[in-house]
Amino acid sequence: MLLNLASIIHTPGGIVPFSFSMDFSQSEFGGAYPAQELVLVSGQVRNEAGVLLLSAEMKTTLHCVCDRCATPFLRDYTQKVSAVLVTELCHEENEDDWTFLLQGESADLDDIMNTAFVLNLDSKMLCSPDCKGLCARCGKNLNEGPCGCKKELDPRLAVLGQLLKDKE
Repeated sequence: MLLNLASIIHTPGGIVPFSFSMDFSQSEFGGAYPAQELVLVSGQVRNEAGVLLLSAEMKTTLHCVCDRCATPFLRDYTQKVSAVLVTELCHEENEDDWTFLLQGESADLDDIMNTAFVLNLDSKMLCSPDCKGLCARCGKNLNEGPCGCKKELDPRLAVLGQLLKDKE
């Protein structure tokens, strides 16, 4: 979506609001497709002392599979986005990830929001921060309780284990 900013480029204090939705349902992230619902985007671009500042918020519900225990879960996703919009880049080697070049007098909101969504998505999806994962031997979900597997001794301590076994 191109947002025309001609009315505020040379008008300090000017504001252009926007609201739209994006479809990431066909976008793969880490082997999965978590953005199965539309991503709702709303915000504004304002001219603050001659600088065009974009502030926005993206919202959706992600459909995830836990990377530790393989349990499917839903997660509300809200991301604030801030960017600076410029008419020309003076020093491209000093370019910031959150500085975007205008196309004429318009901002490419699809490009900006796509960048923000991809860069801010978690690289690992966990059902909870303290997820215990799966047992490496039997595959039981350890969040549901302990498995029946006998704990392996550290091979470096096997000699001490033999000493204890001999005393019995």
